[in-house]
Amino acid sequence: MKQYPFRILFALSMLISSTTFAQETTSPWPKSTNINQPWARWWWMGSAVDKPNLKKSLLDFHNAGIGGVEITPIYGVKGEENNFIDYLSPKWMEMLDYTIKVADSLHMQVDMVLGTGWPYGGSHVTLPNAATKLVIEKYPLKKNEIFDKEITFDPTKEKTPATLLYVVAYGSNGTYINLTDLLKGNLLQWKAKKTDYTIYAVFSGKTGQQVKRAAPGGKGYTVDHYSEEALNAYVVPFNNAFKGREGKIRAIFNDSYEVYGTDFTPRFFEEFKTLRGYDLKEQLPLLLNETDNETGNRIRSDYRQTLSDLLLNKFDKSWTKWANDKNFKTKLQAHGSPGNLIDIYASADIPECETFGSMPFDIPGFRREKEDIREGDADPIMLKFSSSAAHISGKPLVSSETFTWLREHFKTALSQCKPEAEDLMLNGVNHIFLHGSTYSPTRAAWPGWKFYASVNFNANNTIWEDAPSLFSYIANCQSMLQQGKADNEILLYWPIFDTWDKYQKGSLFFQFKIHSLSEWLYGTSFYDTTKSLMKKGYGVDFISDNFIAEAKVVDGKISLPGGTFKSLIIPSCKKMPLATLQKLIELQKAGAKIIFEGLPESVPGFYDYKKQEQQLQAILAANKTSVNPVSDIFKALDEAQIFPETLVNSGLKFTRRTIDGEKIYYLVNHSSKTIEDFIPLQIGNKEVVIFDPLTRDYGNAVVQKSANNTLVKLKIEPGQSYFLKTENTASQKKWNYYEKTSDAVTLNGKWQISFDKGGPKLPPAATVTNLESWTKLSPEAEAFSGTATYTLQFNNPNAKTDNWNLNLGDVRESAKVWLNNEFIGTAWSVPYQLKLGKLKPGKNTLKIQVTNLAANRVRDMELKGQEWKIFYEINMVDKDYNKFDATKWNPMPSGLLGPITITPLKQQN
Repeated sequence: MKQYPFRILFALSMLISSTTFAQETTSPWPKSTNINQPWARWWWMGSAVDKPNLKKSLLDFHNAGIGGVEITPIYGVKGEENNFIDYLSPKWMEMLDYTIKVADSLHMQVDMVLGTGWPYGGSHVTLPNAATKLVIEKYPLKKNEIFDKEITFDPTKEKTPATLLYVVAYGSNGTYINLTDLLKGNLLQWKAKKTDYTIYAVFSGKTGQQVKRAAPGGKGYTVDHYSEEALNAYVVPFNNAFKGREGKIRAIFNDSYEVYGTDFTPRFFEEFKTLRGYDLKEQLPLLLNETDNETGNRIRSDYRQTLSDLLLNKFDKSWTKWANDKNFKTKLQAHGSPGNLIDIYASADIPECETFGSMPFDIPGFRREKEDIREGDADPIMLKFSSSAAHISGKPLVSSETFTWLREHFKTALSQCKPEAEDLMLNGVNHIFLHGSTYSPTRAAWPGWKFYASVNFNANNTIWEDAPSLFSYIANCQSMLQQGKADNEILLYWPIFDTWDKYQKGSLFFQFKIHSLSEWLYGTSFYDTTKSLMKKGYGVDFISDNFIAEAKVVDGKISLPGGTFKSLIIPSCKKMPLATLQKLIELQKAGAKIIFEGLPESVPGFYDYKKQEQQLQAILAANKTSVNPVSDIFKALDEAQIFPETLVNSGLKFTRRTIDGEKIYYLVNHSSKTIEDFIPLQIGNKEVVIFDPLTRDYGNAVVQKSANNTLVKLKIEPGQSYFLKTENTASQKKWNYYEKTSDAVTLNGKWQISFDKGGPKLPPAATVTNLESWTKLSPEAEAFSGTATYTLQFNNPNAKTDNWNLNLGDVRESAKVWLNNEFIGTAWSVPYQLKLGKLKPGKNTLKIQVTNLAANRVRDMELKGQEWKIFYEINMVDKDYNKFDATKWNPMPSGLLGPITITPLKQQN
């Protein structure tokens, strides 16, 4: 292929962009920006990057419709050692500067991780600032027995040195003695008088965790995430590296909290006393008691809350302030942390959730082969923690690490991405990050460099041929979903103390992980209430104790930094801080609608809890009428004039936004049936514009108005989606409604198949009359991954028909379509349908360019013993983290499997 100079390609891309903009100036679609487009996590393997390949990769991204990249350096490729670049070295910074320069020229943006791999850490993290754990050694001592020895930790348990902080003694008669001041070094001499004692030696130990998947120059200890001193030391190399580069990076990213077993920090006991009001050293036997009892659980709850407070205030908020001072934003995944997810997500400028694995959908024709998937964790309620944090704190963007392990390697189709992305957007995400794309230079033999857990969205993957259509769809959706504000009317309190107060097998370190929802989310009243509200059609955001403390009442609504809400629901919970209940009563008295499903039984924590418990019960008794739990939450909402969107009764999913007094609805049909009806919107007397994010078509809908709602005429097939925007007067052309005039006509005849591009080599052309997988044509076709063109001549069945609907049936996996040499469009998702318009009288020529998955070529390579898995560390694994072996695969069906039909349409009046 002819190579054009970068300046010519750039000029052409700018011409196309300016032409597109000129065409769209009269369109009601929002102006497209790089923030609307999907972004990609960009793996730099060994940071073995160079300028020509950086430029080519960024041009590939730009031309496909990707708006930005997030650089994550990781482990390298075998044989490329001489090209490795140490992280933050002058050469590495030169590559970063060049990336930013090229991205700027393409109107793209760049994010990066503050480190390599994950979690934060590296070679400059010293042992005192490394991730820490509590280490306890116990010494029983009889009455009058003398203790005279050096106190040390068990070397068989602790691989790295632990620092002795305190030595305390607990008598069998309940006495407590702090022996720390008697230490001479680590030597203690002390006599147990009056009773038996147990001596507790408290050490600050180290988890020894290293950075996972580290890049050259990035190996080392994980940093202590509960210490501001550790954070300040951690950012020193970045202070130097970013000098003069302030504002050049869009955002700094921090991945999911995968810092394991870190339940301590050297100053924990001092911080605990300040935050919780008592000396934890006096309560160690109760804290560490291996029985499920109320007092021990209260102290453990305080311990877990303290970890949350330290992570939030000493690390995450300080990290965001550090970044903001350099004119960078922050992007944070809070899940997996031991803290309050709502508060921690909200501490960043851009909260980010993630999906992992594959979710089920009822869409006919949507493929989810069991052998190629791992069950997903994208529970809508889990996703809403990040978007809720953004909505209540006033952050306009909610991002997502998207498509991680969506399918087995080389087996992810664009059609399988679409509903997963839609579920994210329906739950508040409006800034999708693809997971991901691996930098792969032109010198790398196909399939190029690969990261072990991502779809790999780049030019080496066959799906890249039609990926711009997926990216365009996401961009169109996000251009709408970044308008105005989320329009959820109900707040739901998350009673985190009910989780912190549980025994949790005695562990002080409890993580709120997406992979273990059964441990903390499923089965709770919070989860069940959220699910029932969403099912009924209410928009819900979650709120924490900290944000309740910030709330005010304005004109009867609950006002937060991110907006106003009509109601706050308190699900049944056992523990609630006294301050939270007091604030709820205060809000209620100021006119806020607070709905209690149940009343708390007590306060959390240990300090003075009996007195606080009495105060709580006294407040409940004094406000008995106003806090009386409701038996029917929906009746209570109805009485408060808060009404659901009954459109959910049709089977549609939705999310709603508000902009300048108007509403934007995103409607998606993930059901098994076509929904054709007048769909009710919970807003009265409105005209409505329909927007199709797949085609960018738009027009004013047929509506039926009343004072309380607006009915919108809509036909939406399984797998389809639309946006609806309300307005006072019709401002656009009319939306085109079609109905079929007779049954579908199957296109039969001789299909000419020619193989256009791909490998390992182009199979010979073929002619078929029966559509089936091209893998059955020949051994070469069985091994082939790439693009083939199907051509058919057929007669016009009815010259009087002005429009035909083309249904491609079962497509493996995406298809560009031409009718009589005129490009019609790309069919890449279920349902695989396009409108053809009018056919010529007599013979017509249909040309369909189909691209399959990369799986068959990889299978062929491995059957021939060709090695391509040449990566360090984890190298390549399959979806279950076993050794990757494509020789076990069957050939993936490829091409047009049919049946292909055309259906005559007429426009409805």
